[in-house]
Amino acid sequence: MTQPADPNRRDFLTGRAIRRRIEQTGDELADAIVDAGEHRPVPVGHDTVRLQTRAMACEWSVVMNPGVPREVMAASDALSVVHALEAQMTVYRDDSELSELNRTAHTGPQPVEPGLLSLLLACEELSELTEGAFDPTSGPLIALWRRCRDDGRIPTQEEIDATREMTGMQRVCLDADAGTARFERDGVELNLGAVGKGYAIDRSVEHLRGEEMEDFLLHGGYSSLYAAGDHYGQGGWPVGIRNPLFTDQRYATLLLADEGMSTSGSNIQYFRYEGKRYGHILDPRTGWPAEGLLSVTVVAPTATEADALSTAFYVMGLEKALDYCDNHRSVGAILIPLPQRGRELQPVVRNIAEDRLFFVAADADTTIE
Repeated sequence: MTQPADPNRRDFLTGRAIRRRIEQTGDELADAIVDAGEHRPVPVGHDTVRLQTRAMACEWSVVMNPGVPREVMAASDALSVVHALEAQMTVYRDDSELSELNRTAHTGPQPVEPGLLSLLLACEELSELTEGAFDPTSGPLIALWRRCRDDGRIPTQEEIDATREMTGMQRVCLDADAGTARFERDGVELNLGAVGKGYAIDRSVEHLRGEEMEDFLLHGGYSSLYAAGDHYGQGGWPVGIRNPLFTDQRYATLLLADEGMSTSGSNIQYFRYEGKRYGHILDPRTGWPAEGLLSVTVVAPTATEADALSTAFYVMGLEKALDYCDNHRSVGAILIPLPQRGRELQPVVRNIAEDRLFFVAADADTTIE
């Protein structure tokens, strides 16, 4: 979940606080590891130049191959795009466009900036395709669970049912021709926390491509990213996937080229009540925390799609997620069910070529710097 902004956020929302840190490093990329199966050569991270900033309560980076000085300024401008979009989409600032929309859209159709409207239309489509598993109106449910957690309890079914009367994309009426949005009733609100990072990544990628940059990796919070072009002639960028049980260890390396990737899971954010574990990812169709999967990694043509679907697949569960991939061959997934006691992780992979995915051997050095 996105956290409230800190007091100094206005500075970096305007781009003044970008930390231009240029390094020779490969710490986002895969270390040299050995595949446990066929001992194929594993793609590795080499020297890079990285620009970094903080936005949307996490670290953002543009990672580039060294040697092209003009790309540094283009990368800086791309990170400024992220700050501008956060200022538009955040629900933690009263003056953001999304906050204004949440306050007024129940009174009648409200004009929406074209870029934001295109994102809302994409959200509407993804909600339909996932049968409501992806739902950017589930903020009231998240708030209910947060309040109850603070009170040391879980919500009652009556509280959940009442809150669900204010959720669901069917309560948001979008008019692409008029460029407006209207909410069906008071209390409905949009929260783009499950897709906003992916959208900001894609908009930043558009800027970098407009500057004729071909080879780069752009990530927001490490959980969402887009890899463009190539890193040292390896056919893409080697990206490490963390072990969902031991998050300081690498679990696999995925070679990405001109596609987005996002990972979701509840192995870190959860709470216990009367001995039962409740994760932070809610199933908006029931109002209760989703169960069944430990971690989901999605690869898709855009970071927006990957971001939304990683959450949706976690909610949908293994079989429904596999069905989605079977019907949308451009979407790949690594799905890790909850392991049985004493059993190893058993990932299920769909629509990802074998020569792009490398699992870490048990005796390999999997420490992430």
